[in-house]
Amino acid sequence: MSGNPHFSPPQFTLREVVKNLIYWVKFFRSKWKLLVLFLSIGAGLGAGFSQVKDPVFHAETSFVLEEEGMSGIGQMSGIANLLGVNLGGIGTNGLFQGDNIMELYRSDRMLEETLLSPFENDGLLIERFIESEDLEEKWASTIDLSALSFSASRENQGVKQDSVIKEISKIIREKQLVVVKPDRKLSIIQVTVSSKDEAFAKLFNETLVSKVNTFYLETKTKKTGENLRILQIQADSVRVILDQSMGTLAVEQDRIPNANPLLSAATVNSRRKQIDVQSSASVYMEIVKNLEMAKISHRINTPLIQLIDSPKLPLKRTEIRLMKGMVYGAFFLGGLALSLLYLRKLYQKHLQEV
Repeated sequence: MSGNPHFSPPQFTLREVVKNLIYWVKFFRSKWKLLVLFLSIGAGLGAGFSQVKDPVFHAETSFVLEEEGMSGIGQMSGIANLLGVNLGGIGTNGLFQGDNIMELYRSDRMLEETLLSPFENDGLLIERFIESEDLEEKWASTIDLSALSFSASRENQGVKQDSVIKEISKIIREKQLVVVKPDRKLSIIQVTVSSKDEAFAKLFNETLVSKVNTFYLETKTKKTGENLRILQIQADSVRVILDQSMGTLAVEQDRIPNANPLLSAATVNSRRKQIDVQSSASVYMEIVKNLEMAKISHRINTPLIQLIDSPKLPLKRTEIRLMKGMVYGAFFLGGLALSLLYLRKLYQKHLQEV
C-alpha cells in the first residue's frame, strides 16, 4: 500500500501553514505604500460615486385581504337547506384564490393602465417615468420618444406606443415593483414601488393599488352580483303582476258584493282572479327566498380589503452616504490590490521553480 503512487503523505503541517502565513504578511507589509495608494484611490472613487448616485425612494402600501372562503359557504348552505333551497355552485372561490392577487399586481394590463393614468393634472405617469429615467437619451438610437403621444385611449395606440408601454411595464415589474407577503401566515400584502422620482413612486403606487383592488373586487363578485341583479328584476316583475292581480280581484269582488250563492256563474271571474293572486304570491315568495340567499352569497363572496399603511411624503429613501461610499470603495479596491499582488507573487515563484 505504501508503494501505491496514488497515495501520498500530507504535504502541509501546521508549522508550514503558520510559516506561509507569516511569509505572506511580511510580503504584503513590504507593499504597504502600494496598498495605501489603492485604498486612497478606492475611497476617493467611493466618495465620488456616493455624490453622483441618486437616492432611491420607496413608496409602500400594505393592506389586509380577507375572504370568507369555503367555511362561510358551508354555513350558508346549512341555512339554505333548512329553508329548502339548493345553492349548488353559488359562492365557490374558483376564480381567485390565495396569492393570485399578487400576480395581478404584476400583470401587463394593470401596469399599463396605471402608466396611462394622469400625473397630478400634468401629463401621464408614463411621460413622467420617461423623463425621470432619461429614456429619451438612453433610447435615442432606437426610437424617438419625443415624437410619440400616449394621450389616446389604449385601443387607439400605435405599434410604437404599444412597444414602449410594454417595455416600460417590464422595467417596472422587474426592477421597481415588489409585491410580497411579509408573513405567509397572515393575510397582509405589501406593495412597494421604488424610483429615483419621489412624486412618481408615490402616485404610481397609489394608482396601482387602487386599480388592482377595484378590479379584484369587481371580478370576484361579478358572478354573484349578476345572479343577484337577475333575481331582483324577477322579484320586481312578479310583484308588479301580483299587485295588478290583487287590484283586479278587488274590482271583481266590488262589482258583485253580495253574490247569490245559488248562482255560481256570477263568481267565476272572481275565483279566477283569486287563483292568479295565489299563484303570483307563491312565485313571489319563492323568488324572494332565493333573493335573500343570493344576497348572503354575494356578501360572503365580497372580500374585505382594508388599507393599513399608505405612502406619505417624505418617502423612505436609500442612498450611499459619503462615509459608506468611501469604506466600500476602499474595501473593493484594497481587496483587488491584495488579489493582484498575491497572484503576481505566485506567478513569480512558479517561474523561479521552473
